[in-house]
Amino acid sequence: MAEPAIQEEGQVPGNVVSLPGAEPGVTLQRKTEGGLSLHFAFDIPKLPKVRTVGSWTHQQMINGALLVAVVLLAGFTVYDKKFSASAAPAGPKESTTGLIRPNVLTQFNPTVDTPKIEAGAYIDKLASVIGDVSIGAQVFVAPFASIRGDEGQPIVIGEGTNVQDGVVVHALETFSNGRMVEANLVTVDGKKYAVYVGAHVSLAHQSQVHGPAAVGDHTFIGMQALIFKSVIGKNVVVEPGAKVIGVTVAEGRYVPAGSIVVTQEAADALPKITPAYAFAKLNDGVLEVNEAFADKYLELATGGAAAPAGH
Repeated sequence: MAEPAIQEEGQVPGNVVSLPGAEPGVTLQRKTEGGLSLHFAFDIPKLPKVRTVGSWTHQQMINGALLVAVVLLAGFTVYDKKFSASAAPAGPKESTTGLIRPNVLTQFNPTVDTPKIEAGAYIDKLASVIGDVSIGAQVFVAPFASIRGDEGQPIVIGEGTNVQDGVVVHALETFSNGRMVEANLVTVDGKKYAVYVGAHVSLAHQSQVHGPAAVGDHTFIGMQALIFKSVIGKNVVVEPGAKVIGVTVAEGRYVPAGSIVVTQEAADALPKITPAYAFAKLNDGVLEVNEAFADKYLELATGGAAAPAGH
């Protein structure tokens, strides 16, 4: 092994100046532009034969252990790179960051289901989606929203719908004592649901849709409004703070702010939406904003390109 030395950069190899007192395998090289660079070199010790391991010295045992550790580390690194990506869960849930998890087994929910999230939906990392829940494409679920399909199920959130901050979507039990609880289900297009929220619906801040309930397409449910045991038609506006319980609201009506609608007679008397109605186009603007949120927050969370608006 070469004796420790200082070598000028650009010198002919071998024309070196000795560096007394340095450890073997250490070279100190002066750079032409100024400064020094320190170089280390070492030899890998040759191990004796494995059959003679019983006679190895203490240092040979240490060297052998280090060699085994290096081989194991290299093997793990290769395995991790090769298999970790393929073992990662694939599919639409990769496009979300929220608390998405299965429900627990109970006497009123005898199956374990994991939410189904379509590609292009965005679930905020501070939102929670549990159990038998289906969420369509370009849905935006804001912070602190809770969609729980762990008591009543299934729950469906249609394409392009927004579930804003603090919204709760839940339902009464739909299974008990080994049979379905029909009274706690709603029927939409021949299928039964605990909660059905259609496409391009806005569930504004802190509103609640508690099943059995259904909300039709292009409907706006205002801030802190409550829908319970009710069916809300398409193109309806439920203004902030209104309570709708146990009734069916026809398509194209609006529920004035703060109203409490608990009889079908009152529901049938609700005013119709006309061009003169102040909130006739309210949902259009809310959808535009929240569809952009779904695309852009998803792009930010995944580092990918946002889906085209209106897809």
